[in-house]
Amino acid sequence: MKKLSACITAIAAATAMLAPVTSVQAQQKFMTIGTGGVTGVYYAAGGSICRLVNKDRAKHGFRCTVESTGGSVANINTIKAGDLDFGVAQSDWNYHGYKGTKAFESSGPFTDLRSVFSIHPEPFTVLARADANIKTFADLKGKRVNVGNPGSGTRASMDELLAAQGMKLSDFGLASELKADEHGAALCDNKIDAFFYGVGHPSANIQDPVTTCGAKLVSITGPAVDKLVAANSYYAKANIPGGLYKGNDAPTPTYGVLATFVTSAKASDDMVYTLVKAVFENFDDFKKLHPAFANLNPENMVKDGLSAPLHNGAAKYYKEKGWIK
Repeated sequence: MKKLSACITAIAAATAMLAPVTSVQAQQKFMTIGTGGVTGVYYAAGGSICRLVNKDRAKHGFRCTVESTGGSVANINTIKAGDLDFGVAQSDWNYHGYKGTKAFESSGPFTDLRSVFSIHPEPFTVLARADANIKTFADLKGKRVNVGNPGSGTRASMDELLAAQGMKLSDFGLASELKADEHGAALCDNKIDAFFYGVGHPSANIQDPVTTCGAKLVSITGPAVDKLVAANSYYAKANIPGGLYKGNDAPTPTYGVLATFVTSAKASDDMVYTLVKAVFENFDDFKKLHPAFANLNPENMVKDGLSAPLHNGAAKYYKEKGWIK
């Protein structure tokens, strides 16, 4: 009897010790951000946001984690499926996801898609081997070109640009579908002649092949680009500044989009408000976390490039700050 009594006492004591842990775990709330390739700015942006959220998680109870994903289109589809809370997406695919057009035509409008804020500008960028004799986008015909992995905003934008140019993937000598963290090495290993990429600058993904094998930026201009920009409000002309990358001293004219941070209307107001507050209450720290964030302005971020409606949790914070009415 004494042995049984001792066992019961020991079990009760162990249970009492476990109870506080179980209670803390029950209070823990999670949010997950879908980004892009680990060498891209999307991954850096997601990591920066999570760092700021997690800094005060003892107060608000949310723990933020980041996932490397296929990019814009994949993030929007995964948010729609309920497997991500937030994601980074190009402003054009934010628009198409909400409307159910282009890459989202078969799945239909994602009317629960919600904007949170925009981040950095993303000029569409072509980087070519120095020995490939590529000076313009038209020079890519017959060349080995990485067009982006399926599911990425880069790939979807490349398809749209090709259609505007009257070109097809078959016009390339090779149309590879490498992920963004693979195309730099492939360029320097002479497996491809050029790659197309929508990215904020400066980017390690561009810097590495420029430094390693002297790669050159290529402009994306002409009547087809002019028509695309004029017809779509989420596009804008852009310049990649000269001198940003070694050996690329002149500005490179192109066009592009904004990176936007998105979620679902089903995400709780509390979670979205917590994330937004973490970013903007620590905004000076946020801008220092990546060079692409250096010139960000909060009042522009809550308006520019937001092709889907604002989430209520984000709007609540922006109204408190007087940034929107």
